[in-house]
Amino acid sequence: MPQPQTNLDNPQQSKGLYRFLNWIERIGNKLPDPFFIFVYLAAFVMLLSWLVHSMGVTVVHPGTGEELPIRSLISGEGIQYILSSMLTNFTGFKPLGLVLAMMLGIGLAEKVGLLESVIKKSILNAPKALITYAVIFIGILGNLASDAAFVLIPPLAAMVFYTVGRHPLAGLAAGFAGVGAGFTANIFIAGTDALLSGISTEAAKASGIENVIVTPVDNWYFMCTSVIILSIVGALITERIIEPRLGVYKGKVDKELEEASPLEGKALRNSLIAGLVYLGLVALMLFWPNSPLRNEEGGIIPSPFLSGIVPIILLFFITVGVAYGITMKKITSSKDIPKYMGEAMKDMSGYIVLIFAAAQFISYFNWSNLGTWVAVNGAEFLTSMDLTGLPVVVGFSMLTAVLNLIIFSGSAQWALEAPVFIPMLMLLDYHPAFIQAAYRIADSSTNIITPLNPYILIVLAFMREYDKKAGLGTLISLMLPYSIIFYAIWLVLLIVFAVFGIPFGPGIGVHL
Repeated sequence: MPQPQTNLDNPQQSKGLYRFLNWIERIGNKLPDPFFIFVYLAAFVMLLSWLVHSMGVTVVHPGTGEELPIRSLISGEGIQYILSSMLTNFTGFKPLGLVLAMMLGIGLAEKVGLLESVIKKSILNAPKALITYAVIFIGILGNLASDAAFVLIPPLAAMVFYTVGRHPLAGLAAGFAGVGAGFTANIFIAGTDALLSGISTEAAKASGIENVIVTPVDNWYFMCTSVIILSIVGALITERIIEPRLGVYKGKVDKELEEASPLEGKALRNSLIAGLVYLGLVALMLFWPNSPLRNEEGGIIPSPFLSGIVPIILLFFITVGVAYGITMKKITSSKDIPKYMGEAMKDMSGYIVLIFAAAQFISYFNWSNLGTWVAVNGAEFLTSMDLTGLPVVVGFSMLTAVLNLIIFSGSAQWALEAPVFIPMLMLLDYHPAFIQAAYRIADSSTNIITPLNPYILIVLAFMREYDKKAGLGTLISLMLPYSIIFYAIWLVLLIVFAVFGIPFGPGIGVHL
């Protein structure tokens, strides 16, 4: 079976950071299989909910003002919930449908050979010195496709690195870092901007200060700068820390790429034409007067177009995959299309099993209200420290980084934190858009190391294509440098913007 050659036993790399990361990997890989980790976590949540409930603990939701009891899973109500929700927890788990739907299209394109041909014709001909920067940059911009980027970019990055003779796990780590840790940054205004700014505006109303509105462009300048800096930093982490630690990959997988044949060139041309026609039709529908893809005001953010971006991307991959497969004569009848899709689904069987356990744990945690209780108490602790000036904003951001380890959803966590911190910090004359930026950098940076990130499981599945023994410890040890350094650099950038009065967006500074 393919195994990577690492530097774990190299005495020259047994000190400092490498030694720490190797320790993280060894300890992490001694943990049970990820399936049982989530089973044990679910059992722990059951016991903890019973213990906290027995103390009569309640928590007031900062957004709604509703008093929520900590509900015990070891009770009549809890047992009923566990039994009645088990199937819906699994089938209704949002990332499951997204991943499987995306893999129908991406898997088809891969099985007919389209993805390999694209790599041959484009990325492999690019200067090798720029490949790492390109992977991180594309990963960061990938949040335009929302969570679909988690499924698309890391495995492609691994394939690119493997093809050019570099360690595939380094490519996968770079792709995951760009998509996950850089999720909130972009040079375009994305759905994340609209979602978070809406929550911020509502929270600002509680401050008593009138006419304060946070718009989707209020963090734009800061996020555009972040894309450039994180692309450079992410590439340096990959080339200076991750790849030297991994060493030379000596495994062999069925991903060898030969020179593109004339027939492949023709197939690529046909798939390109099909893709452009498809995108043209989507653009025509989007910009058509009174388009059903736009919102009621005629805008795009938010809109049915953005909320439906996953099926739009899915149909794009099916379109170009079918065009390529027909030209290559790999698709000779309509029966071949579901056949290739079925082959792609076989590769996802391990992920489906893992998601069953993960979905139960996350649902139990949310139902018990333990997440809300932890978040509110953390906010009260920070408030009780009575900090002022930039230190209080930095403390708030650090608290967010910690809370993100147990509350993965960025919008759900912001819905908890914004009603507490925005009014409090606005009374210190801080603009809510600045507070929002401090939140976003912490929430984004730790996405790639939180066990509650459901896409960690899909990335782990991709990792095992190159290293069958890879576990959560392997993945976390690879991603930890990105998470820590991204957050540190981002925090410094936030302070630089604040100290030097650089606008975070059009007309948006630190203070009101």
